[in-house]
Amino acid sequence: MTTAKLTTADYPLAERRPELVTGKRGKSLDDITLDAVMADDISMDDLSITRHALHQQAEIAADAGRATLAQNFRRAAELVDVPQETIMQIYERLRPGRAQSKAELVQLAHDIEQRYGAQVIAAFIREAADVYDRRGLFSKRF
Repeated sequence: MTTAKLTTADYPLAERRPELVTGKRGKSLDDITLDAVMADDISMDDLSITRHALHQQAEIAADAGRATLAQNFRRAAELVDVPQETIMQIYERLRPGRAQSKAELVQLAHDIEQRYGAQVIAAFIREAADVYDRRGLFSKRF
């Protein structure tokens, strides 16, 4: 694993720095072959994006001056190991008018942070809670 910051010169990683690209089980790009697939040596974990890869992409985006894109990659990195069902629940509750109160979103942020260590996502949810509160975007249902 490299300790030097990645830059735009490293992009795309698969072409310029393939030795840095690995799946969740540590398999490299060279390990992913048709023979390995046919032998059942490759799983979806070997093909799925990893937290580390998304952090690498964030470094490259930051180097390119794309701060918002870098932050999006950091948020995505936190969500890699969050179950799809939980991600959909977060999405649903962040839709304007779906959450009942600011407290509901603050609790959601706390839960995500505690359960998955998703500090950037939790901060995003808290920011949304503040904005929704200011704009009156919580559900009016009783």
